[in-house]
Amino acid sequence: MSATASPGDLAHRVTHHRNRLGLSRQELARRAGIAEGYVSDLEEQAWPISAETLMAIASALQTTVDDLLGGAANRAPGQGPAMARPTLQVLSSEDCWKLIGSGGVGRVAFTGLRGQTVLPVNYRVHDGVVVFRTRHGGQMEEDLRTGMKDVDRGIAFEVDRIDEAVRGGWSVLLRGPAHLVTDDEFVPVSADDVQPWAGGERDLYIQITPHEITGRRIHAM
Repeated sequence: MSATASPGDLAHRVTHHRNRLGLSRQELARRAGIAEGYVSDLEEQAWPISAETLMAIASALQTTVDDLLGGAANRAPGQGPAMARPTLQVLSSEDCWKLIGSGGVGRVAFTGLRGQTVLPVNYRVHDGVVVFRTRHGGQMEEDLRTGMKDVDRGIAFEVDRIDEAVRGGWSVLLRGPAHLVTDDEFVPVSADDVQPWAGGERDLYIQITPHEITGRRIHAM
């Protein structure tokens, strides 16, 4: 039994998990017991793959066949049972910054004109400041703009990661003022650094300078 891998699906997921683990193509090939050239072909072009090889690659990448095929893309994480003896660890602020420092997708939470609001945003971190972009004239700008000079509205920002394989993960929460950057102010990151997946014209930068940052990690004893 074999399947044809699309460069936009299986190939991207294999590359993502390989980079997540910091593996070269050669190292992945060795772990999965396949040729390095096969990994290159799989990541760069449509390529037939057997069920046995797919299972070997999934194991080497510490994930599942279902995940590599996209079966988990629309399924909420964390639905499996908890680990046998979980430990909840309080993280230091230094550890929190290390976890979120590479950027990615987080969630902002605030009280808007329509009530409690939580939205996903693509963000970057620079010198202890979280930066994301939104649309001028949009609902978020309307909710967060106070209309008073040097007065910013408080906001919460959360990032988490779930590791289904080991039933563990971590979350980081920070709180602070959300500053809407004006045209004459310096922005510590460029548009290339923060590229919202939502697309469109999103030229309003918002900076969160946290007054508080906390985190938790769940792992085995």
